[in-house]
Amino acid sequence: MLHIYRQSILCICILYYVRILYICRQSILYIFILYYVRILYIYRQSILCIFILYYVRILYICRQSILYIFILYYVRILYIYRQSVLLELEKSTSASISVLSGHCLCYSNISSIDNTAYGRHVGAFLASVPSEALAATISAQGGGHVVAPNVSQSTIQGNITTISHHHHYHSQTPMISQLKEWICSQHETVQEYNSLPGEDVLLTDRYTQLLIVEKHRQQEEREKEIRIRGPSFFGARTMEYKSTTVEQFFRPNDRGDVPKAVILQGNSGHGKSFTTQKIILDWASGSLYQDQFELILHLRCNELNHMFKEGAKKSVVDVVSCSEKCTPLVLKNLKDSPQKVLFIIDGFDELQFPVSEIHKSSVKDLSTPAPVEAILSALLKGSVLSECFLLVSTRPTASDKLSKLLKRPQRCTEILGFSEEGVRQYFKRFCKDEQVWNKALSSLKANETLFTSCFIPVICWIVCTVFKEQLQKNVEMTDGLETTTSIFVHFVSILLKHHCQGLGQPLPDLLRSLGQLAERGIREQQVLFEKESVLSTVSDPASVPFLCKFLLKERVEMKEMFSFMHLSFQEFFTALHYTSDQDEERVKELLRSIEQHEDRAHLLPIIQFLFGLSNVKVMQDLRKLKLKHNPSMQAQLKEWVIKLIENNEDSGKSDMMLFALHCLYELHEEEFVRRAMEAWGVMTFDSIPLTRTDCWVLLYCLQCCPTIRSLQLTDCNITAEKLRMLQPALSRCQELRR
Repeated sequence: MLHIYRQSILCICILYYVRILYICRQSILYIFILYYVRILYIYRQSILCIFILYYVRILYICRQSILYIFILYYVRILYIYRQSVLLELEKSTSASISVLSGHCLCYSNISSIDNTAYGRHVGAFLASVPSEALAATISAQGGGHVVAPNVSQSTIQGNITTISHHHHYHSQTPMISQLKEWICSQHETVQEYNSLPGEDVLLTDRYTQLLIVEKHRQQEEREKEIRIRGPSFFGARTMEYKSTTVEQFFRPNDRGDVPKAVILQGNSGHGKSFTTQKIILDWASGSLYQDQFELILHLRCNELNHMFKEGAKKSVVDVVSCSEKCTPLVLKNLKDSPQKVLFIIDGFDELQFPVSEIHKSSVKDLSTPAPVEAILSALLKGSVLSECFLLVSTRPTASDKLSKLLKRPQRCTEILGFSEEGVRQYFKRFCKDEQVWNKALSSLKANETLFTSCFIPVICWIVCTVFKEQLQKNVEMTDGLETTTSIFVHFVSILLKHHCQGLGQPLPDLLRSLGQLAERGIREQQVLFEKESVLSTVSDPASVPFLCKFLLKERVEMKEMFSFMHLSFQEFFTALHYTSDQDEERVKELLRSIEQHEDRAHLLPIIQFLFGLSNVKVMQDLRKLKLKHNPSMQAQLKEWVIKLIENNEDSGKSDMMLFALHCLYELHEEEFVRRAMEAWGVMTFDSIPLTRTDCWVLLYCLQCCPTIRSLQLTDCNITAEKLRMLQPALSRCQELRR
């Protein structure tokens, strides 16, 4: 017996009656050497074999010009180099080689020797090899002999035909190749939310590495993450959470168990479907899970919903096959090697039928027709195809239900969206031109609220799309910068259109109930909500894409909690609630509280959103959502901001004056902005650092009026770049102090 380890030079001593040589490099290769048969060498990535019969001598040539030949009369020595093979047969014979499933090899179909003692030995050996283990053969053309093949640079030349019957670790059948080509053609492109028919985008031009964690976050961690903004938000998440990758989904856990099912959870718009599509594309392209899975099958739950509505019974193979051509291949893999098959089930939370109520015995085999809900239940529970692996994506609102259905062992992962580096990479992929994406990203970072919200891939896409549109129109980014409110309205519209299936209440009622929940939280300065509190306003929180659900341990029990994606979204929905409320006193009371109490700074973002929601174009977008708008609110806000400017002009409260500018910018009504600026005789900003966004807002307001009496920017961190931004409007200032 010979055991050769992967990275060492081991020698093989084959004695007179020694039969077995074991070679291990990256897979398990077994060589059986019979009586008078000396050496069989297997190349790492192709099926190359050497039969050296009686009195045949060995020549082994290494790819890197290393030659070792040891030939003894009855003792033969074979030296095997790690990465290459050159083989030579020195005697005419007819032979075939078969690869065992499981990466073993044996001899078969050796002719012209049946009447010899050698042939009897070979025949006895072959009789012990199971027929189902055979995978490929090398035989002479025309049924003759393999005649003195010439081995050169890992290629066998001569009158030889290779016939493949079964795929294995290093090779694949034409049917598998065709399947992978078809998968690549179907998954290499995506349609974006605003794509016209035929407008496809390469997945690789959009997909960016996401922050995926395996940790269950504690209440304090979640609350801190929800409240924090800007670069600190991204820094905190990077420091606190150890990320994982899709390559590690099926690695052994701390106990050494390989998970049979992986839950990939993430909130709406966070990239779950993109991630599952990228996984199957990478597998088909040969860059992911090549060692682990010979077949990956992709099931979309929205397609399963259609099957359920049709009511027709289907077999397991019919449900999981991507096309009729692939059915034989799928059936063969599911029967022969289910442990090498991965099912990706995308969008469990979108299912419109009760999976949990189906008994596992309703599906008995792969070919018998059954209801689609029974088939999915059987796959999840492992009552059929128990050896297959599962990767299931879902929103957190359904993850606990999914976990109870899934077979074990399990791994639970969560997509948190983009890291700061992820945002940068997304802008780089989207904009292509380095100067453009650098300018766009720099503009974004100056707006803390918008920059923080870009951890959500959908918002990142909206911002990039807006920047690209402005560039195509040859509009300066300073002029064409969308308001924060308009970006949030776009986001809400997209999620309502593409991520809300089976809502249990009319759309206006849903938005009002979300607004009530958000407003109550703001009033009580609360960002985490218990389930009972949510149910008092939102009838079916699990179906609402704007709410995040998570489980917290509370002593010996589990407690369901909810939150908005971030505090900024809670502030937005609070403002939306005031906008749709027909009670005029509600807005007046909110504005008075800001004037009378200096400790109400947490209400300022809501008022800024109210100005944005009063913008004419934004109001048109709200009407598309069938939301009513308080007709007197815009007038109330305009009156209030004029008084704010007049009362604070001489008070030295630069922060409130800067806040007034942002409110004017969100309103984006040039005629009114000019009136407000005329009431502002001397604009003084003292010892308050101005960001790039502050400078853009100031530039917009300055350009709306013909002249400004005086502008004072003392200790405001005005760099040369910011001064260049303001330059087009500085000529309107009669006096400029810095």
